[in-house]
Amino acid sequence: MKKIISLIFLLFLGIAVYSQEITIPVPQGFDVVRSNILHGKIDTITWFSETVGNNRNAVVYTPPGYSNTEKYPVLYLLHGIGGDEFEWLNGGRPQVIFDNLYAENKMEPMIVVMPNGRAMKDDRATGNVFAPEKQEAFATFEKDLLNDLIPFIEKNYPVIKDREHRAIAGLSMGGGQSLNFGLGNLNKFASVGGFSSAPNTKPPQELLPNPEEAKEKLNLLWLSCGDKDRLISFSKRTSDYLKENGVPHIYEVYDGNHDFNVWKASLYRFTQLLFKSENQ
Repeated sequence: MKKIISLIFLLFLGIAVYSQEITIPVPQGFDVVRSNILHGKIDTITWFSETVGNNRNAVVYTPPGYSNTEKYPVLYLLHGIGGDEFEWLNGGRPQVIFDNLYAENKMEPMIVVMPNGRAMKDDRATGNVFAPEKQEAFATFEKDLLNDLIPFIEKNYPVIKDREHRAIAGLSMGGGQSLNFGLGNLNKFASVGGFSSAPNTKPPQELLPNPEEAKEKLNLLWLSCGDKDRLISFSKRTSDYLKENGVPHIYEVYDGNHDFNVWKASLYRFTQLLFKSENQ
């Protein structure tokens, strides 16, 4: 049976195993641009969604030194209910966090895809973002992701096309999507992360009706939230269920609210654990 990550590696990073709740500060300057390091590249891509019936957009980060002759793992990084494919860039500066981690040799080279997770013809974050049809579009994105976006990425980028090298994570609504889609498709994803996951997160008994399968297939399962976040119960109930059923995972609780201070810290911590040799 696979381990999520070797215990030694986790302890080296100071990370809790089996959902111990801890508060871990991130280092000062982790999200500040450094001029004396190599930088990755940000592009906007367009794919045709058979699910929706029109073109849709995503932002793609490729790492420093990116080459078409190499093969890369992929992280699909999802936004919240009021955001779109640019929310992470506008609020979280993920490209800066990634560049700094690469400079410190703390992150495996990977492609990061930030799509619009609202799978409908007019997918703009306008009007009433809580409208039923817009909330339904977040659920519909599962089909769009699996049948349209992932095949597009794997056709147009030099990626490793197995579940071991495919991860999904997101914030708030995107955190719920990531847990729902990732844990609901363990044949597609080996690493899953939910940051401050929202009420769209399925009850844990539905997320993982077969804990033994999760133990066997998951390389990394991550939950995090701010201690002052009114949505923390959704992360906690999931962690409690996982702990009761012996499913290894990481649950980190930060001093914070439902905002990018928590989500940036979560991304910083989560991506350092992705696609490590201990996972494979």
